[in-house]
Amino acid sequence: MRFSLAWLGDYVELPDPPPRLAARLTAAGHAVEGIEEVEGEAVLDVDVTTNRVDAMCHLGLARELAAIYGTVLRPPAVELPADRPAPPDELVTLEAPALCRRYVGLVVRGVTVGPSPDWLRCRLAAIGLRPINNVVDVTNYVLWELGQPLHAFDLATLGGGRVVVRQARAGERLRTLDGEERALGPEMLVIADERRPVALAGVMGGAETEVSTASRDLLLESAWFDPASVRRTARQLGMHTDASHRFERGADLQLCRFAAERAAALLREVATAAETGAPADVRGEALEPPAAIELAGERLDAFAGTAVPAAETERILAALGCGLQAAGAGHWRVTVPSWRRFDLLEEADLFEEVLRLVGYDRIPASLPPLAGADAPEPPAHTLRRRLQDHLAACGYGEAIDWAFYSREDEGRFPALAGEGEPLPLENPLSERYALMRRSLLPPLLASARFNRRRNLPAVRLFEVGHVFWRDPEGRPQEEEHVALACGGTLGTPWERQVELDLFDLKGVVESLAQACGQELCARPAELPGLASGAAAELLDAVGTRVGVLGRVAEDDGGYPLYAAELRTATFLPLLPPAPVRLPPRVPGVAVDLTLTHRQEVTWAELAEAIRAAAVPDLADCALKDRYTGEGVPPGAVNTTIAFHYQAAERSLTQEEVNDRQTALAAELERRFGWREPT
Repeated sequence: MRFSLAWLGDYVELPDPPPRLAARLTAAGHAVEGIEEVEGEAVLDVDVTTNRVDAMCHLGLARELAAIYGTVLRPPAVELPADRPAPPDELVTLEAPALCRRYVGLVVRGVTVGPSPDWLRCRLAAIGLRPINNVVDVTNYVLWELGQPLHAFDLATLGGGRVVVRQARAGERLRTLDGEERALGPEMLVIADERRPVALAGVMGGAETEVSTASRDLLLESAWFDPASVRRTARQLGMHTDASHRFERGADLQLCRFAAERAAALLREVATAAETGAPADVRGEALEPPAAIELAGERLDAFAGTAVPAAETERILAALGCGLQAAGAGHWRVTVPSWRRFDLLEEADLFEEVLRLVGYDRIPASLPPLAGADAPEPPAHTLRRRLQDHLAACGYGEAIDWAFYSREDEGRFPALAGEGEPLPLENPLSERYALMRRSLLPPLLASARFNRRRNLPAVRLFEVGHVFWRDPEGRPQEEEHVALACGGTLGTPWERQVELDLFDLKGVVESLAQACGQELCARPAELPGLASGAAAELLDAVGTRVGVLGRVAEDDGGYPLYAAELRTATFLPLLPPAPVRLPPRVPGVAVDLTLTHRQEVTWAELAEAIRAAAVPDLADCALKDRYTGEGVPPGAVNTTIAFHYQAAERSLTQEEVNDRQTALAAELERRFGWREPT
């Protein structure tokens, strides 16, 4: 918004040059985005925040400057004859008292419509307004002086010479001042005469009652319209005016009469108005007065982190128009002025008012004191951090995706919330983001494909995020998951190259579980979105499905991708990290065993049998190779298992290792060894 410094100077002393004054305003919360010179006059371009409707006029901004500099505010004076004629009977009728809390109608007779004087035209032109005629210019002048929107009707064009504030009726139409024919709805508030609507309340007047050079008698409107009603009407009709901008944010109910009389006084000066009547001041439903706010100096000091003198607090709030009543040493009951009733609602708002005018640069940087010991980190946060650290250490980069996806993505991959229904968004950004995600995999794999299409030789991504669904009772639910995606080739031709596959992904998932003190088992399964024969469910220690992994079935070119998703709650309660153990001082013994068994026997079953055998000094075992082909009976497979024996304090003899290995091999042969089908 543009503000003329010469105009501001009518109401407050300006002790600083424009650049310094702009800096002071900016520091107080009214950012000055530029200073322009218009016909030798400085004009400020100020970004007035939407909650400060009181500062969207020259008097309001002058009030801020008076509070900043500690000077006196000089509001404009109104001089009208004392013996003004009473308003006509029933000049104003309120049929919607909840939507129009006050309507001031003032009749001005004998005006001469024509060009405005130079001073008025220059004032408006300086802030970017086009002068029209002296009547319209006066209403615009008062708007930008006081912040109260006004409208002037040609009284001769009003049916019955009166106005009715009511809601529009079905089928009514109105041609507004911009020349557009507008269809009205019953929820819209209008100003009407005896026959038809003549203005959109708080938005724009009608063309049939606008002031012209032939106009002689006027009805000045100065009213307070319900912000929600004005906002709704303006949005439905696609309109935005200076009046609606202010009414939508809550105008000053107490300003209506003064603004009308200020305009009438100016019309006597610039339009030679012969007669100014007394206003018809009609009230609708009363607004509840704003409650007094309790302000405590010690809470203000604690909030600021520094002591604010009580005298400074009183000076600032009084300069802003607040009423203060002492309620003890350093305590006040603060009465909010009418022009800030929608903005100053609680004690914290008063803190902001005091501190922005004290100056944030005068407040030392300090951390607030915290009493007592720090609370421990929640287990869920500890788990999330451990998951992120471990996967980053495995070479995976963290992705952060949208929490919603398209309807086409729904059901493409298994949703671990099995019984749930998707949650649609009421107002999605686009059709691509219509549902809250039930799986992390669709957006994560989209990121992986994005990188693959740009010739990245390998992709390794993970995300820790939330999924959402609606349970069978219709209640929204949410839980945290971790998802991984990988594919491609690591390394270069000059060194060993590794092609990432399903077992690389499975190894990372198992190491992740081990880092959190848990153990998972993979069970082959047919899962949507994952290739048949290359997908598995992940089960916890009691056999509950807690995740899935597999090769992504969709193939749009490039190397294959592998993906996994797990519930993070699987790893709770979170066990402490394994203690650091010194490496053994004596060497171990490595032994391999090749076992021929049925193809249906999984490595998980073999590993469980080896653990159950509890062979002394067996430190580790791992799958080394699985082979089918020449020399292996049909329906069988040769599995080579690598064993590592290690004693804590001494070297094992070969005989000891042979005895342990022979017994273990016999047990595995007894349970799983190949037998010809009978």
